[in-house]
Amino acid sequence: MSVILVFLLVIVGFVGWWLSHQRLMAKPWLEQGLIGDIIGPERSALPTAKIGLGVFLAVVGCLFALFTSAYFMRMALSDWQALPLPRVLWFNTGVLVLSSIALQCASVAARRGEIDAVRLGLVTAGLTALAFLVGQLVAWRELTADGYLLTANPANSFFYLITGMHGLHILGGLVGLGRTTAGAWNGARPERLRLSVELCAMYWHFLLFVWLAIFALLAGWAATFIEICRQLLT
Repeated sequence: MSVILVFLLVIVGFVGWWLSHQRLMAKPWLEQGLIGDIIGPERSALPTAKIGLGVFLAVVGCLFALFTSAYFMRMALSDWQALPLPRVLWFNTGVLVLSSIALQCASVAARRGEIDAVRLGLVTAGLTALAFLVGQLVAWRELTADGYLLTANPANSFFYLITGMHGLHILGGLVGLGRTTAGAWNGARPERLRLSVELCAMYWHFLLFVWLAIFALLAGWAATFIEICRQLLT
């Protein structure tokens, strides 16, 4: 239960910080300028799309929090045998970091109207995300070749379940990223392209955060951290 609370608090803090940067507390009646500059169809649609994505990410965060809690509870039983961490996961982590950085650069370029930099960032993010998925498949193949099969041990099952679920969310993100990339090459309107890139960047940053938590969990660092926290509280 404590693991779920900690994870949810982090998710709520992340969403709260993000919402605070989306002009939800702005007072348009105090802003100066033409009415058309303050109220427009693109501006009115932008908060709705971002809030919708924020709610979806909160739900996904709760799902992974439940997986994490079940992982901790199951590993306390005697039949738990932790499997070795494939070295390729370190490479995969670095690749996913690069993918997130590329999308952040694309988001900044979209705000500046630098379409060539946007295209470069989107393509780089897509290729590195694909490299991450290939690396995950390599990790699965290494484990199965060494005899760490899905049903051989509960630890194996959790590894394939959690990493597989994260990979599915990466695949879903690649669909949206592909549409955004196509729009960047087909001359989409600057406002719509900027929104799409910002949504992709937010989604990718969240998946990076989730993967870092998963990586710490599988490496055993999360269990050590929880144990230290319990000792400090007792």
